[in-house]
Amino acid sequence: MISTASTPPVHFWTPPDLPGLDFDPLLARLLHEEPVARIRLPNGEGHAWLVTRYEDVRFVSTDPRFSRKAVVGRSVTRLAPHFIPLDEAIGLADPPDHTRMRRVVAGAFTARSMNRLRDHAQQVMGELLDRMERHGPPVDLVAHLNRPFPLAMVSTLTGVPEEDRAQMARWSDAIISATAGRAASERAKGEIADYFTALLRERAAGPRVPAQVRPDGAARPDDLAGVLAEGVEAGALSLDEAVALAVLVQISGAHAVRNNSANMVYALLTHPAHLARLRAEPALVPRAVEELLRYIPHRNAVGLSRIALQDVAVGGVTIPRDDAVYVSYLTANRDPAVFADPDGLDFDRAGPAHVAFGHGPHYCPGAALARMESELVVTSLWDRFPTLRLDVPEERLRWQRRALIRGPEELPVRW
Repeated sequence: MISTASTPPVHFWTPPDLPGLDFDPLLARLLHEEPVARIRLPNGEGHAWLVTRYEDVRFVSTDPRFSRKAVVGRSVTRLAPHFIPLDEAIGLADPPDHTRMRRVVAGAFTARSMNRLRDHAQQVMGELLDRMERHGPPVDLVAHLNRPFPLAMVSTLTGVPEEDRAQMARWSDAIISATAGRAASERAKGEIADYFTALLRERAAGPRVPAQVRPDGAARPDDLAGVLAEGVEAGALSLDEAVALAVLVQISGAHAVRNNSANMVYALLTHPAHLARLRAEPALVPRAVEELLRYIPHRNAVGLSRIALQDVAVGGVTIPRDDAVYVSYLTANRDPAVFADPDGLDFDRAGPAHVAFGHGPHYCPGAALARMESELVVTSLWDRFPTLRLDVPEERLRWQRRALIRGPEELPVRW
């Protein structure tokens, strides 16, 4: 244990509603001045440690002495009034249970599945851009592209039919927002869990989509609902675990990509030299997307915490047993010890990989899908509308308030 005299102060942190891609000033200060700090967020109880440097973030993210499972049942200080995942979610599991669940989920992210989704993504993108063209400028890009595109893609992945997707979006918005209130968010969690419980039971009775064929000739489900239903039938997952997995993928796949793809478009529209280069060098798109993922502060505050199972030294500070610990992937991506000119957007950047999708066992399972969607947005949008530009002055754009994932409310554009 550390002595009271050496214990750092607690920073009361109510993350501000920041415009554009402005970086949280407290996060920036702690990264440079107090890289292992204590914080208290607006909800929950007590304090937590916040780790901000790249190497320390990677260390905490992989060291088994920091447990996600131990968070369940504890009112850890947090931004939202409620916990986003269901208790059985993979994000709140530790190995070996996490490894077991992750292995099942991987069945929905095979190379064949991703190729099928890429073909479907091209079709969905073309239809959305056709509608934009028919509508004519100006249009709100969030409403016409950034919201419907990832919702369609993740719903295809999870097996949610088109007629249910509007309701799925409403549930997701209530769960992921800090503004809906705890009661409304918890009610939405219950309803979306009931939906996926019914869907998985239905899929267990017979797949609704064409199946893949295993090397042994047997059929294999080709979407997440089918994969999870098969996992439950085989005893690899409980039904509650499978439902929690489906809910997590559905919410994060729709909401996070919606906001981050809008942020990417905004970043390019407000960095005309970068956009011009990307238009001149289309082969640069994958590298540019990686840099945008590193550069964009895609969330407010922090995500899920961990609990220290014993005293652990991190960055020269001893974190006591039973204390909650957060890592900031945002600050890790801006660590000047790792990234030269970290606050600049540099499509020629080389070196260590960003941690926008996390690190270690809890690395986002949908990262490949999110990358593919982002690359398609960046490429297809300007291929169709090469003169695309903002329709209002940058300072008049409205950004989401009290959001967990940052993004514009609207993105008015014309061409």
